[in-house]
Amino acid sequence: MEKEEFLQVYRHSLAHILAKAVIEIYGKENVQYAIGPQIDDGAYYDFVLNKSISPDDFKTIEDKMREIIKRREDWTRKEVSKEEALEIFKDQKFKTELIQDLPEDETITVYYTGEDYVDLCRGPHVANSQELMNCSYQVKSVSAAYWRGDEKRDHMQRVYIYAFPDKNQLKAHLAMIKEAMERDHKKIGKDLDLFMFNETAPGMAYWLPRGWRMYQELLKFSREIQEKHGYTEISAPLINNKKLWLISGHWAHYVNNMFMVPGITDGTKAEDTISSDETAARFSLEAEDTMAAKPMNCPNAMMAYKRTNHSYKELPIRYSEYDVLHRKEKSGQMNGLFRVQEFRQDDDHTFVTEEQIKSEINDVMNIADEIYGTFGITYRAEFSTRPDDFMGDIEVWNKAEAALKEILDDKYGEGGYEINAGDGAFYGPKIDLQIKDALGREWQCGTMQLDFQLPHNFELTYQDKDGTMKQPVVIHRAIYGSLERFIGIITEHFKGAFPFWLSPYQVGIVPIREEHNEYATKIANELTANHVRVELDTSDSNMKEKIKKFKNYKDPYILVIGDKEAAEGTVSINVRGSNKQIQNVPFKKFVEMCNKMNLERSLELIQSLDKE
Repeated sequence: MEKEEFLQVYRHSLAHILAKAVIEIYGKENVQYAIGPQIDDGAYYDFVLNKSISPDDFKTIEDKMREIIKRREDWTRKEVSKEEALEIFKDQKFKTELIQDLPEDETITVYYTGEDYVDLCRGPHVANSQELMNCSYQVKSVSAAYWRGDEKRDHMQRVYIYAFPDKNQLKAHLAMIKEAMERDHKKIGKDLDLFMFNETAPGMAYWLPRGWRMYQELLKFSREIQEKHGYTEISAPLINNKKLWLISGHWAHYVNNMFMVPGITDGTKAEDTISSDETAARFSLEAEDTMAAKPMNCPNAMMAYKRTNHSYKELPIRYSEYDVLHRKEKSGQMNGLFRVQEFRQDDDHTFVTEEQIKSEINDVMNIADEIYGTFGITYRAEFSTRPDDFMGDIEVWNKAEAALKEILDDKYGEGGYEINAGDGAFYGPKIDLQIKDALGREWQCGTMQLDFQLPHNFELTYQDKDGTMKQPVVIHRAIYGSLERFIGIITEHFKGAFPFWLSPYQVGIVPIREEHNEYATKIANELTANHVRVELDTSDSNMKEKIKKFKNYKDPYILVIGDKEAAEGTVSINVRGSNKQIQNVPFKKFVEMCNKMNLERSLELIQSLDKE
């Protein structure tokens, strides 16, 4: 069985089996069934029922699906008219709505599974249920959903199933899911006291002391690399008047995802007392002083460039920004750090001549190699080309696409990257970088986008060598992407056991008794002076409790200080993730170990002196 065939046919067919099972269990008169597509690891189906489905019902549904498949029923495809389709589904409101929305000349197909279940579907499907007998499936979960994703429409129950060609593949997938749950950044973030969320600021992380230390290390690393590559950093206002967003095009294309501060309508004074009934009349997005929190840094970078005249000799000009951004998301779309409403990016907008595009993008790829390589993360590139609704001169597009293709060919060889034809932004082609984590999951983080439109909108120019005024090209670039999302990814990638250089605290110090506190404090101060992040516990708690606390926080090293260490100026080191203990290490040697790992940003912990 070809993988693509399974994805498109078998999983989709199992969604129909799921729907038929639910109808047979709960009664046709009690079930309104909506849609049931295949997804990456199985399928789902949306229902409105007269009772709530719970995990206690999962086995009943699975058994009914198995019973239906064993009937070896034929699947029959039939083309019907719109009138016939409406008659077939006259008791199904969601199917009826879908049919009514179809064009009059649309070919409508339905699929019968046996004689007692019919579904509105384009297919394709299996010819007989016996083809599904070797498939392995399991009900995954049930969750709330809305008809057509509209929270104002019908509330539905979405039943998910895992579906794979055989038991071994399902078993392997379930093991991966279990591992993924153990790596869940939301759970680890809570356990390690890195961040939290609160209903008063949905989708906006509170960064706690431990998490904020790690956040700052990521910023520091990014800044160091960008400085080596000739970047300059700017910071701009977090809210801007709507004039800016009108120029940039965000007001027309992105306004629904922006946080707004409506302006005051004419005649309203600051000292006026306004009742709740009058609010809509006194404040309006149409007012001239309407402001919006920035969802992107691009327009402010354009303003920074535009403040003065430029010569071709100054280009490229690289403006990096780490300002806070806000994007309004639907409540159901937010997911820990992966999808938030407030975040920072390792953002940059570089202003180049057309001739500089290739060399600049090549340099960005080198930065990506250095950053991702430091985390031990591999990635692949996707090249998105000119869409149908592109803006600008087609010859400039052709030149830009040729430059990006040449870079990718040189780096990966022809065919060594994916091409998404027509998937570029309307203002230019782009390269997206898909990173792979420890579980083999892919995440889109880095991006390089060529933009000919914003420089046009903001009337940006530079004086070329022949004295003429030309328009620069802007490269939008990020490597981490959203730092919040990147931290979520690496938290799961490392399972919270971060490399030494990135760990919130790198060394936990445990004096055995009170008389060892003086030496423990001395080495803590010395480590801090060497920029090693230390936490020292001089409380009267039991030594084992102190060690357990630091182990639970996944500190890379725990130093246990007793009589021998204090007398000889040494440390005994407990190494994270093992029962290994390095005894009698001269303290100076330990400092050198820490400095080496911080300097090199090592992935692995030094576990013995002969390896340092």
